[in-house]
Amino acid sequence: MGLAEELGIGRGITAVIGSGGKTSLLDALARELDGTVVLTTTTHVLPFGCPVLEDADERDVEQAFWYSRVVCVGTPAGDGSGKLSAPRLKMRTLSVLADYVLVEADGAARHPLKAHADHEPVIPQEADRVVQVVGASGFGRPVTEAVHRPELFCRLAGCDATDVATPQLVARAVAAEHAAGLRADVLLLSQIAAGGGDDATAFEQALRAEGDQVPVVRWDALA
Repeated sequence: MGLAEELGIGRGITAVIGSGGKTSLLDALARELDGTVVLTTTTHVLPFGCPVLEDADERDVEQAFWYSRVVCVGTPAGDGSGKLSAPRLKMRTLSVLADYVLVEADGAARHPLKAHADHEPVIPQEADRVVQVVGASGFGRPVTEAVHRPELFCRLAGCDATDVATPQLVARAVAAEHAAGLRADVLLLSQIAAGGGDDATAFEQALRAEGDQVPVVRWDALA
């Protein structure tokens, strides 16, 4: 079974949120999926390794698919970072032009773990599926080092910033966010090789103990 099938990725719009491998996941899905793919964002992302369309209209996207099955669509962020922000075209329009629209809808400042501020994540209203990534490489590291927005994480998990981010604390924080309304149709526990299989099992067991029934898929990608 391929990764896309495990995650239940169907045609339409998939939003990827969380931390610890979102960009790598989107890249892997774009390679695996059978059909045309638009890679885009609702926040900020570096251009993917495929043709990049800036300020594109419908005709631009249609023409790009003549020579590439996968294209990246966005608007220059304008901050000198080289990153792209949300495209000019609406997500539903992109979903008509492409078989799959894969959206990076969250930011984590390159941390493997994160807690969400009130304005995060930026999930498109039209999203058909939401995949939340959790980076297992953050397990066993201090919260201040491994977590984006550690103060919010500590509030959710009931810990101090100097504590170690155990699988149990991470599961507690994730479950608390879901209980508060954060949408996630499936969790992808990434970076397993770095985090360790025992920690992955401990995370899943702790998540269930918290009453969270969101399905969990394991993935060994490190990036």
